[in-house]
Amino acid sequence: MFEDIRFKVNADELIMMALKEDITSEDISTNAVMPDSKIGTVDLIAKEDGIICGLNVYERVFYLLDEKTETKLFVKDGDRVKAGDLMATVTGDIRVLLSGERTALNYLQRMSGIATYTSKLVKLLEGTGIRLLDTRKTTPNMRIFEKYAVKMGGGNNHRYNLSDAVMLKDNHIGAAGGVKEAIKLAKDYASFVCKIEVEVENMDMVKDAVEAGADIIMLDNMSPEAMKEAVSYIDGRALTECSGNVTAENIEKIKDTGVNFVSSGALTHSAPILDISMKNLHPID
Repeated sequence: MFEDIRFKVNADELIMMALKEDITSEDISTNAVMPDSKIGTVDLIAKEDGIICGLNVYERVFYLLDEKTETKLFVKDGDRVKAGDLMATVTGDIRVLLSGERTALNYLQRMSGIATYTSKLVKLLEGTGIRLLDTRKTTPNMRIFEKYAVKMGGGNNHRYNLSDAVMLKDNHIGAAGGVKEAIKLAKDYASFVCKIEVEVENMDMVKDAVEAGADIIMLDNMSPEAMKEAVSYIDGRALTECSGNVTAENIEKIKDTGVNFVSSGALTHSAPILDISMKNLHPID
């Protein structure tokens, strides 16, 4: 996932925060049964079918606890795995393997679940030309990992954070006094390289967004019929995105609307974890 420098800049601090959350002073259970260092090995096994994601984050957890820990990977991020597959072995101080287990699995299960769910939605959109996007509805301090997982599942990232692009939602429009006013203020303020996206809910707002020169028009919680009408009216004068409680259960309703993008917060806030386990821990003589 990350080269060493990207880990150090973007991920290590977050992983350490997770480890500190789990080990405030000591791992009492591990210290009770393993008072001294002893080298051992443990298997990483898939317990259900899915897309694996986060292996290098999983590996990094043990590395940060002890740089001498060695992880041997048999699959790579983005691979489809089946229940029972041996995906990796981790070898090192047994105390490290035990203390890092939960944190490492939390990352791997969460990221693999997101990748698996994303892959499911991507498949449902196959052949339409519509690109699937994530949102900022991510777990605090997990965004870098969760958005990466979306990509591994075949999806695309929307803006990473508030500094990436202008996105005028309902409350921005309310604060500015209307769609046209909000877009004008954004154009006056933002750099010329920033695209301006605006959220609309009806045809009057669509028309205002086109007239004001929005780059991207998000059709929010509109019916498929209303979206078709909006796309026809926009007629390529702006890119189109639809959003609003999009899930695997209802995404097919969007397939024939003609939009360029569909964004789904469910990719990161509602994907179930992929069941993964560490098993067969034993000392190496």
